[in-house]
Amino acid sequence: MDVRRKNHVTVSGRAGEPVVMLAHGFGCDQNMWRLVAPTLERDFTVVLFDHVGAGRSDLSAWSPERYSTLNGYVDDLLELCRELALGPVTFVGHSVSAMMGVLAATREPEAFAGLVLLAPSPCFVDDPETGYRGGFSAGDIEELLESLDANYLGWSGTMAPVIMGNPERPELGEELTSSFCRTDPDIARLFARVTFLSDNRDDLADVAVPTLIAQCSRDAIAPPEVGAFVHARIPGSRLVTLNATGHCPQLAAPEETASVIAAFAGAPGR
Repeated sequence: MDVRRKNHVTVSGRAGEPVVMLAHGFGCDQNMWRLVAPTLERDFTVVLFDHVGAGRSDLSAWSPERYSTLNGYVDDLLELCRELALGPVTFVGHSVSAMMGVLAATREPEAFAGLVLLAPSPCFVDDPETGYRGGFSAGDIEELLESLDANYLGWSGTMAPVIMGNPERPELGEELTSSFCRTDPDIARLFARVTFLSDNRDDLADVAVPTLIAQCSRDAIAPPEVGAFVHARIPGSRLVTLNATGHCPQLAAPEETASVIAAFAGAPGR
């Protein structure tokens, strides 16, 4: 299957310039980057795509066997890099896509000029034995997934504003709710389990490409301790704390988000 069609790939910006690839998180699609992409297009080739099962991807390519772990998405990502043949990319992974980038870069580091991990979490579940704080107890995650299974649309309306944050800007939460509700519930249920139950803490030390961790100043989904943990585990990584709040800075603070990405990826004058 043609990867451009499978993942609804769009390539824009300046041909021949360094490549920035933007990957969305759970319940979203490439539209989440629409306020960031125009800034990046001034200096870079920008690649946008939808994970299989999201947005305008080819739903016939989705199967529970392939996408029951992050590895199916990582396979897609590496296939995209090979088939587009644009050279090493700066991969920007939001939320769960950050860990896809980590796994892809450890498997084929030559495909990546660098990683930007935007609001990442290698494990959402607290681990009292090691002192790790992911932000949720095991019971919290179990309740979240049970609620999603019972009433996905209702769960979307409740959780999206919490994930987005910025209660003074309700239109942002409404947009995320709409994005969630456009996702097939069966696909969303499985992707939610992949997102909230994966544990990639041990994979961080294997990252050998330049890495920037960009966390938000307040984030109910990925608290500051998580960003600090990722930074401490990835050798030579950099950590920046955005003024943005919530879990989706590409919508809440697109100019700041684009500026951080551009500076890391090597835009002139940044």
